[in-house]
Amino acid sequence: MGEKPVGSLAGIGEVLGKKLEERGFDKAYVVLGQFLVLKKDEDLFREWLKDTCGANAKQSRDCFGCLREWCDAFL
Repeated sequence: MGEKPVGSLAGIGEVLGKKLEERGFDKAYVVLGQFLVLKKDEDLFREWLKDTCGANAKQSRDCFGCLREWCDAFL
């Protein structure tokens, strides 16, 4: 994950990435931290993403899947 920008996460892209950056979530690892704070709970994370940057169902599902897969592989 390293220092990748938040927009590099699956489902996020440029528009949602900018909204997340404005709220302090500027790097992919910062969003990963929120994912872990929410105990990797899909419903909580997807609701947080919707409330924070306006992600739709597909975007939040893609982002959740991306972070879950990363955690499964590296944690």
